Formats: sequence, structure tokens, C-alpha cells
Amino acid sequence: MTDKLKTDLSQFDNSWYKPGRNFIVRLTWYFINAAFINSAFPISAVKVSLLKMFGAKVGKNVVIKPKVNIKYPWHLIIGNNVWIGENAWIDNLTTVLIKDNACVSQGAMLLCGNHHYKKVKFDLILGRITIGEGAWVGAQATVCPGVIMHDHAILTVGSVATKHLEGYSVHQGNPAVKIKDRVIRS
Repeated sequence: MTDKLKTDLSQFDNSWYKPGRNFIVRLTWYFINAAFINSAFPISAVKVSLLKMFGAKVGKNVVIKPKVNIKYPWHLIIGNNVWIGENAWIDNLTTVLIKDNACVSQGAMLLCGNHHYKKVKFDLILGRITIGEGAWVGAQATVCPGVIMHDHAILTVGSVATKHLEGYSVHQGNPAVKIKDRVIRS
């Protein structure tokens, strides 16, 4: 029998990771997020103003439903006419770009971080996420680090995007695969 290395979380070290703001700003955001964004608070305009105060770039006519969780607003860029549904989780350890007319549905997760499961130290891995113009992340769907959903792509309910999603296409499953073209009519 050969000796196999094992994961050793006592060696985990992500001190190289810099979230982009000092501890006081991050702590203040934590409480603002809990009180206004990740709560039942219903007024999108107030949420948008708070996000902008903490460095997010947010367009016009953005709807942010109750109980949305946003890790670091200074890593968030949201275009115009974007909808973010209840209980969505934007775990943006690095940049998340949500382009115009995109929808992130209820319970969807945009995850910019993961761990390197082949490394003893379980190293942190980061990847930016782009949700293209007119794209739709379905309810309870997950977008993994480094994924680009091209314009007008759909990730269906409960699906997991581990790779880039083709534009004007519907993707389903875990991992998500293209199941058909998306045809938009007037």
C-alpha cells in the first residue's frame, strides 16, 4: 500500500488574498449588508445607494429583492435594468460583472472562490464571473469561479455552470450543458 497525502486544513493560508478594503470598511459593510441587503428590507433604491457608497458600480433601474447576500460591493459591477432575486448569494471575492438586462433569480449563487482539492493546504482559487447582457441565471442555479455566461445565455433552475456558457443558448444540468438555442421573439 502506498502512502497517500491527506488534506491538512491546519496548513491552510490565504494571507495572500487581499479583499480590497481595510478591516473597518469590511466590518461596516458586514453590518450594512445584514441590516439592509441580506434582510427583509424591501426598498431597492436604498440598497443600490448603499452598494454605491461601498464602491459598487450600479446602473439604472436595478431591482434587488430581499435577503440578497453580497460579499464585497467594491468587486461588483451591475448594468442597467438588472434583477437580483430573493436569497441570491453573490460571493464576490473578486469581480462579478452583471451586464444590462440580466436576471439572477431566487437562491442563485455566484461563487468567485473555490478550493484546490488536489493540494494538501486546500488552497483558495479565485475566478471572475461575467453574466452577459440579457442572460438569466435560473432559481437555485450556481455559477462557479471563472465562468462567463455570454449574452442572452440561460442557466436553468438548479443547474451548475462550471464552464463558459454559449450566448443565445439554454444550459441545463450539473455540470450544465447546452440543451437548445434560445430564440427571443417580440
